Amino acid sequence: METSTARPPVRPMRADARRNHDRLVGEARRSFAEHGTDASLEDIARRAGVGIGTLYRHFPNRDALMNAVFQDALSSLLDRSRELAAAEAPCRALVDWLGAIVTHAGEYRGLAHGLMSASRDGTSALVQCHLPLREAGAGLLRRAQESGSVRADVSIDDLLQLTNAIALAAEQSPDDPELAERLLRLTLRGLK
Repeated sequence: METSTARPPVRPMRADARRNHDRLVGEARRSFAEHGTDASLEDIARRAGVGIGTLYRHFPNRDALMNAVFQDALSSLLDRSRELAAAEAPCRALVDWLGAIVTHAGEYRGLAHGLMSASRDGTSALVQCHLPLREAGAGLLRRAQESGSVRADVSIDDLLQLTNAIALAAEQSPDDPELAERLLRLTLRGLK
């Protein structure tokens, strides 16, 4: 007897389920921007006009909701990496891209911490954000290393952890808006 390991086809969402999903993502985006990524999921559901059970049917945990919220920003960061992939100055391209990540992570209090955790937790829904960023950054880093402008012993994992740490430090010092840029410049001096 042969058993099948194929998954059943994914059915498209019903129109009402799609509306609930979209309202939840919109409310989560607003709440995360205002209160950080630890915003109350109950409040997000209430503001979206659904019950908490509906939120959990769409997003089984906070990381899954965060992943849905950050997909637009992820697309922008991946587009930016493709634009920079052919830049004449590979090191400058890498620095610009890492700066864009720091800026993005700084838009939502708690995002940097979540992304740092996702890099070590393969079961987190945020891995869907981390892995494409890692791949895009690895290409930019490789070009910079091949040009001789970045040391060969630098890894993309280290750079992503550093950028998230910089975003986290900047998040903890909102009265110093230049901190992230200073820390990024200081860190990148050590790459050469």
